[in-house]
Amino acid sequence: MNSKFKTVATAILAVGLAASFANASDKDPAAKPKKHATAAEGKKPTCDACDQIQALKTEMQGQIDAMKQDLAAKDAELKAAQKAAADAQAAADRANAAVSAQNQAATENAAAVTTLQTSVTDLKANALSLATNISDETAAIKKSISSPNVLHFRGVTIQPGGFAAAETVYRTKATGGDIPTAFSSIPYEGADAYSLSEFFGSARQSRVSMMVEGKTPNATLRGYYEADWLGTGITSNNNQSNSYVLRQRVIWGQAETNNHWAFTGGQLWSMATEDKKGISNLSGDIMTPQTIDPNYVAGFVWTRQYGFRVTKTFNHVAFGVAAENPQLLYSAALAGDTPYAILGSAGANGGNYNAAISGLSGLSTYVQSYTGLTTEDSAGNSVYSYVRNYNTVSANSNIANISFNQAPDLIAKIAIDPGWGHYEILGIAGFAHETVYPGVTQNSVKYGGITDIQGFAGAAPGTAVVAKSSTAGYYVNSIVLGGFGASLRVPIIKDKLTFGAKGLYGPGMGRYGDSTLSDVTNDASGNLAPIHNGSGLFTLEANPTPRLTLYLNYGGDYAGRADFATKALTLSDPTATFCETGVTAANASTFCSAKPTAAMFATGGSWGSHFTAAPAIAAVGYGSRYASVSPTCSAVGNPGLASGSVGYQPGGSGCGNNTRNVQEMTGGYWYDIFKGDHGRLRQGIQYGYAVREGWSGTGTAGALSSPLNGARGIDNMFWTSFRYYLP
Repeated sequence: MNSKFKTVATAILAVGLAASFANASDKDPAAKPKKHATAAEGKKPTCDACDQIQALKTEMQGQIDAMKQDLAAKDAELKAAQKAAADAQAAADRANAAVSAQNQAATENAAAVTTLQTSVTDLKANALSLATNISDETAAIKKSISSPNVLHFRGVTIQPGGFAAAETVYRTKATGGDIPTAFSSIPYEGADAYSLSEFFGSARQSRVSMMVEGKTPNATLRGYYEADWLGTGITSNNNQSNSYVLRQRVIWGQAETNNHWAFTGGQLWSMATEDKKGISNLSGDIMTPQTIDPNYVAGFVWTRQYGFRVTKTFNHVAFGVAAENPQLLYSAALAGDTPYAILGSAGANGGNYNAAISGLSGLSTYVQSYTGLTTEDSAGNSVYSYVRNYNTVSANSNIANISFNQAPDLIAKIAIDPGWGHYEILGIAGFAHETVYPGVTQNSVKYGGITDIQGFAGAAPGTAVVAKSSTAGYYVNSIVLGGFGASLRVPIIKDKLTFGAKGLYGPGMGRYGDSTLSDVTNDASGNLAPIHNGSGLFTLEANPTPRLTLYLNYGGDYAGRADFATKALTLSDPTATFCETGVTAANASTFCSAKPTAAMFATGGSWGSHFTAAPAIAAVGYGSRYASVSPTCSAVGNPGLASGSVGYQPGGSGCGNNTRNVQEMTGGYWYDIFKGDHGRLRQGIQYGYAVREGWSGTGTAGALSSPLNGARGIDNMFWTSFRYYLP
């Protein structure tokens, strides 16, 4: 239709243009000069063109009318189409809305399906987890029945523990100490035990333990018991049955609140002992050296004793205070071992402390006095002579000396675990007292009331040498002891190599050191005097494999010199002396003689005792410079100090001085042959090199003219261990 329309329009345009052109030509007379009409031009034109034009117009009009009709029809169709399109659009919109609704529903359905699938997946996972949990719980129940970690009894759990040990020790110098090493008893050079070695095999370090634990809504209650067979009964020996007694190691009860306040009482590892983390009293949490030797290593700070403690544990810090059982270790060099102070005794018969004695020591016979005797000779003359009156002094050595304690030891400690290493700082306070009897001396015990027939030290003849023993004027002497300590343990290589150090120093701290050196001594008046003690230990531990542990320790214990040398408090045996009748202080040297003449006898008189030895400087205290280290002893060249080191020979007396220090270097390994649900099988070897040194003294009693180095003893020690631990 468009092409026809274009054709018709073109024709109409052409006709219009032609007519316009014709009209324009007729109306413009000035455009051209008027020509004269010729004969040809004067003729009237024909109507053929007009007819054609008219016909064309008619045709075109018809076409236009037809086109109008077509356009009208097309308009109607267009309107109908537009209406249909509008209807279609409305239908499409309705369809789109329906589709959107369906899509929304489909989306929601898909989400619901996804949620359902997730729920099904979770349900499957939960079902699988539940099945796994049921399987695990079933396995755990079966395991708890067949091999439980703990036993259940009336709301508490019971966990047994311990190990069975087969162990040996060999020492090049005999100590008589069995598996544990008595460091302060390592023999000095020259002692008979120094020339002999010793070997012991023992199962006595085998151990049993039991932990009982019950939980309440606010706290956890615990009780713990641990024992071994390193105790000794009065009749225990190795002759036949080797029946050694069960020994209390650790027994305590505890209440720990949910916010980690803990209240513990019983026999505990002392709070002075290092912990692995925080402040704990569990044996597995105590940082003991990994030695086979039950006495661990010189320099290790520890005790196991009664205590009651209160501790509080935070995330990285713990602090605690404790009151613990005291016990003084007393050692003194007294001129003549003067018994004029009371600070302890053996246990009382009928009490629970050991009242037995290990035997008599210091047994000696002395001349107390002389008695005159008158007889007649064959000629009937009176003859004067004398008779010695002897007495015996002996001392009983107690197996366990129990000190009379004034108050408990007080200990405070703070432990820090910042995430790298473990650190501790502690303080210890102790209290000691004794009763001093200044009227009771060795002289008064031996010679109290005896008179000197010639006069002692310028006194008149017949003057009493010393007053008789008297408790008059006695008084109580009290002193305070105490020290400070610190420790650290840091990982050099995590889980592979660890370094540790610990130290304690202060007056009266000897008992807390591993060698148990003396805490106190006495001064010249019999008053308690503290000994300054120090203990230190360095440790290196390595775990190259999960089964192998290596360790190396070096440590030592020290007791300082406390020298109170004074005039000798002991008199020597008197000499027999005859004094004539009428002797006075002025003429005693003439009228008295140990070898009287017949003329003196003829004058008359009597025999009696006369003390001639003047008191000399004597050792008093601990490690005195006047202590004799050489009389009746032979110098020993090797091993030891080359400049006159001495010990004591069999039968010798006065040899060696108080212990100055004990040092030990020891190392070894533990290897777990097997470790699992069926227990642990472990084997280890340890070597130790220990040195004990005494304080220097003198080679001439009562003089410093010939000072000598202190005695020394060296021991090489080897241990083996084969153990089975409960799982």
